[in-house]
Amino acid sequence: MKKTIGTLLTILAFVLGGCSFFMSEEDTITQTYEVAKTTFEKNETDTNHEAGSFSLYLPDSMKISGESNSNLILNEGEQTFILFYNPKEERKSKLNYQAASEKDEHLLLESFEDEGRFGYVRVLPINEEEKYELQVGVGGVKVTTYAEKDSLKKDVEKMMKIANSIAY
Repeated sequence: MKKTIGTLLTILAFVLGGCSFFMSEEDTITQTYEVAKTTFEKNETDTNHEAGSFSLYLPDSMKISGESNSNLILNEGEQTFILFYNPKEERKSKLNYQAASEKDEHLLLESFEDEGRFGYVRVLPINEEEKYELQVGVGGVKVTTYAEKDSLKKDVEKMMKIANSIAY
């Protein structure tokens, strides 16, 4: 009896908690868009790291593991994020978005704009089941990673905060 109650409580916690593990791909993609848009619109992230000729925000859980003239390799546990930075592009630049839109198989490709910035989010399926390429950009900055379906929302928020924070 106690085992049955424990099992039921565990299942109930997942259902009530809205666990993204059980969400459909379509719902996850929709929520990923909403998080990206909301995070882009906030544009309140303070920088906390210096990298070459610019400063940026990095979550405490992320570390810079590599750096070149226009790229940073970021790691959070086993997950790798690649940040591309083009200082010749303004914050309203659509160049990265145009390049991202050349791939037809995207599940999500949406852009956001305000007076001084242009941003976007793109999600592409990878051949593996429930694995995706996630890319966000603001002007001449783009951040790309591979993500599981259940981590798309948290990853897009972190990535948009990073892209939004680049100060040059």
